[in-house]
Amino acid sequence: MAKAKLATQRWDVAEHLKDEKDVAMYLEAALEDGDPRVVTAAIGDIARARGMMQLARDTGLTREGLYKAFGPNGNPSFATVMKVARALGVKFTAQAA
Repeated sequence: MAKAKLATQRWDVAEHLKDEKDVAMYLEAALEDGDPRVVTAAIGDIARARGMMQLARDTGLTREGLYKAFGPNGNPSFATVMKVARALGVKFTAQAA
């Protein structure tokens, strides 16, 4: 008996981050995970949803540098993370665990 083929399609979270609430919930989930790679990947997804070119202008960083820093093998400095978060309108807060 032949197995039925499973049809799949590419899913990009950046296409689903429509408003500030979506962004906040997505980033909050990434922060709760606790893995820095998950957080930087989430910031990269948010950046792509908002537009890398505009983000590059807002931060003074290059578009290519942003893709590299927040890509799969990226390791952005904390200063870069904060600069990008500020430009995206994201604020990090702390609370007791």
